[in-house]
Amino acid sequence: MKHHKLFALSFMAAVLTGCASSGHRAPVIEHGETGKKNAVATNTPQSKTARENDWRPPLHIVQKGDTLYSIAFNYGFDYHELAELNGIQNPGVISIGQEIRLFPGSATAIAQPVSKPTDSLIKDQPKVVKYAYSDAAMAQIEKVQQPGTAPVAKPEIKPELKPDSKVASQNITAENGEDDTLEWSMPAKGKLIGEFSESANRKGIDIAGKLGQPVTASAPGKVVYSGSGLRGYGKLIIIKHNKTYLSAYAHNDQILVKEGQTIARGQKIAEMGNTDADQVKLHFEVRRLGKPVDPAKFLPLGKS
Repeated sequence: MKHHKLFALSFMAAVLTGCASSGHRAPVIEHGETGKKNAVATNTPQSKTARENDWRPPLHIVQKGDTLYSIAFNYGFDYHELAELNGIQNPGVISIGQEIRLFPGSATAIAQPVSKPTDSLIKDQPKVVKYAYSDAAMAQIEKVQQPGTAPVAKPEIKPELKPDSKVASQNITAENGEDDTLEWSMPAKGKLIGEFSESANRKGIDIAGKLGQPVTASAPGKVVYSGSGLRGYGKLIIIKHNKTYLSAYAHNDQILVKEGQTIARGQKIAEMGNTDADQVKLHFEVRRLGKPVDPAKFLPLGKS
């Protein structure tokens, strides 16, 4: 009888220790679940912020009248980059209905670290210990041997989908503070004859001048377009200053820079003209993520 009681006490110790070890296993599973929730909470606001700050869609469907040059201009990109991204050999040839991707990358599956219940079970196996006999100990044995008291296994954590880091990075860079590093200056001397007006669809300002008068870069950057491929702009130069801003100089008589050329602020880039215009003038635009913004926010127009 004494041996029977000792066996029962040993069994109780094993069961109780096993229950206690199952309490150690639970945080391992729950840590994975918490990590998953935190990942969603961390990524969702970041993706939402990126979408709110950058209005541009992931792709553009070519409409009648579109060119790759105009698409790049309207979204604030270098058309060379769009051509490379979309495998377009001839930038002058696109078709209606064609999808033009604006950003690289796509959603990819990134697995979260998965806890291994098997390993936890092996490490947490109960050890058999002996306890002195008592009526309380025997009552505890009878309690834990009742049906329905076995620990319930928790499901394994599965991988979750995360947006590709390159895409997130591409969408966030527009708000990285580069705007404050630019110093702007007047692109030409002359009388202001046309002001920016969003309601009237006037996308920039017009400065009157003389034929052949110098046109200078308003801010440093790289020439991403030089030519006559955008209707209504005549001989046009587009300079990309950073990931956020570009500027445009239209109706030139002579263009003095080439695509891909790095330009300093105040450098002469063209001579004023009247190509595709009713008089000699410079039409100047500033665009933020492709959207026209009022140049008066950047230029000392009162000193023109």
